[in-house]
Amino acid sequence: MPELPEVETIARGVNAEVAGRTITGVTITKGDVLREVTPAQLKRRVVGATITGAYRRAKHIVIALSTGDYFVIQPRFTGGLLVGTSKTLPAEELAYSTLEFHLDDGRSLHYRDIRRLGTVSLMSAERFEAYFDTLGIEPLSEGFTADALSGILRGSNQAVKKVIMDQYRVVGVGNIYANEALWRVGIDPSRAARNVTPDEAGQLRDAIVDVLTEAIEQRGSSFRDYRDASGESGKFVSFLAVYGRGGEPCRRCGAKLIETHEIDGRQTVLCARCQH
Repeated sequence: MPELPEVETIARGVNAEVAGRTITGVTITKGDVLREVTPAQLKRRVVGATITGAYRRAKHIVIALSTGDYFVIQPRFTGGLLVGTSKTLPAEELAYSTLEFHLDDGRSLHYRDIRRLGTVSLMSAERFEAYFDTLGIEPLSEGFTADALSGILRGSNQAVKKVIMDQYRVVGVGNIYANEALWRVGIDPSRAARNVTPDEAGQLRDAIVDVLTEAIEQRGSSFRDYRDASGESGKFVSFLAVYGRGGEPCRRCGAKLIETHEIDGRQTVLCARCQH
């Protein structure tokens, strides 16, 4: 957490608020979130730069600068971006601000991170390209077809849940939405990926796209720490069919949902009656 829908929501909100704005100053409260740049280098390279846009790539928020550099933010469990002033943003959120980028309209762009497990990197264009070339296919791209997913699954004997969460194969699909997609198509998360038929792969592809799209429409899922760029929580939690519902009735057949950590060390929730 955050996963693709949450990161997409943050990136869209940030882009709408700061694209075209110039960075006039930087306040660094907790420099341990920085990667690939020192505090002094950061200030030297970004002050005076204009933000040309913000978007999502995998589970990263990318902020492009007029200088050709890129901010690459990996929120991990408790990180996020906020845009506003001390009067418009919640004080409890600002208390965890680690970096503040002052903008030319009087507002600020904050990277806030409660546990400081996320990172903020400043990358050159060359470094940026090399970094993202190693990652897998985007599930909301045109290239993410039934055949593409079937080919990915055929090449592995690992559990199907683990494969679709592998960021070097398919980016952005985390634990929440892997659980949901597999339940929707009735596939046991522990089944060997190579045993998923081409027809099932097509259904799984559609389920992944659908659940991610629906979650984006609800601005993501907030359990505890995730907030969008305005400090608001996501609403998709109430739509979750299995994740976080271990021991409760399956919404499809009524059987008791099973919760386990045996597949990949993470919380997996499934219906033994519905999923095979």
